[in-house]
Amino acid sequence: MILTQTAALFVDAYRELNARKLFWITMVLNLLAVAIFAGLGINERGPSFLHWTFDNEFFNTGLISKELFYKLQFTTWGIPVWLSWVATILALISTAGMFPDLISGGVIETMLSKPIARWRLFFTKYLAGLLFVTLQVTVFSLGCFLVIWIRGGAVQPSLFLAVPIVVLFFSYLFAVCALLGLLTRSTIAALLLTILFWFLVFLVNTSDNAMLSQREGAIVRAEDARRNLENQVVFADRRIAQLQADDDPPRDDDGELITDLDEQRVFANSALRASRDRLARAEAAEQTWTRWAAIAGYVKFILPKTQETIGLLERNLISEEEMRKLIGESTGFDPGTDEPRGPAMSDPRAQQRVQEILRSRSLAWVLGTSLVFEALCLGLCVLIFTRRDF
Repeated sequence: MILTQTAALFVDAYRELNARKLFWITMVLNLLAVAIFAGLGINERGPSFLHWTFDNEFFNTGLISKELFYKLQFTTWGIPVWLSWVATILALISTAGMFPDLISGGVIETMLSKPIARWRLFFTKYLAGLLFVTLQVTVFSLGCFLVIWIRGGAVQPSLFLAVPIVVLFFSYLFAVCALLGLLTRSTIAALLLTILFWFLVFLVNTSDNAMLSQREGAIVRAEDARRNLENQVVFADRRIAQLQADDDPPRDDDGELITDLDEQRVFANSALRASRDRLARAEAAEQTWTRWAAIAGYVKFILPKTQETIGLLERNLISEEEMRKLIGESTGFDPGTDEPRGPAMSDPRAQQRVQEILRSRSLAWVLGTSLVFEALCLGLCVLIFTRRDF
């Protein structure tokens, strides 16, 4: 009896979504995105689209395989841009009215007159909303799987991880949207506030990445400055030994012998003082950015990890070795200044370290904390829905 009631409510909620034009518009747009994906290609001259080829000596099949090219396209615009932004916004627009419409006059009375628990009614509607996204992502993933198989010559079953990953990502936002819908009883308010919350999460994530980049860049610069100082000390010690061997020990301006080793080194190598100043500045910057990175990490901890959840797909599709090749290795010091080439945030070593940190974050941290946030939102939803007098 309970299963029959739940199934009937679930089918009814799905039919309500299916009847909306946006469901079919989104489905058509998914197929259009797959067609664009299929039109992309790469050959020995460079990337191509349909019959056009764009010559590029740094991006062709001599440097990157077709398989990796299509995986990159799928993870750089297919998931982060299409499914994580465009399709998600369309899904939010389609599902934002589910709960405000449910608790509107004339609808909720009919639902509550049936012998079914309120919490089951809520979760049935909630799962029907997630089914909307599941169908859309499945169609897109199946199309991309066939494209990579036919055009890239590789079978990538891990591509279908996009289905649970994107649905999880959407569920974080949908839980917030459901809570706001119950609180405001307005579809427009729930939708706009959910998008505002999503933008807040995006800003926190961007700040976290920026702080990590600055911190790792500062650490790299401190390491370089430390190595440079060690080299300068070695050079100074050799110079002191040479002066002593020539019976010309270091003397100050008054002709007195310099007995302090540190002062002898500065006398023997005038660049030593500048190297020490450079190291002091680098270590101060490292401490500053480490503190700010920790603050950003604490703020991010309590919020759902939307971009990290999507990033789980990249971890499974692109190996660390492939990612390392794409980022590039360190180019070391600039010979004219003894400084690393480029600013801290663009240093390949810093970029590689940031990527390694992001990829090393555990599933417990990415999914666990996000699901706890979602569970809290859903718990509040159930509390409001079961206790409010409609």
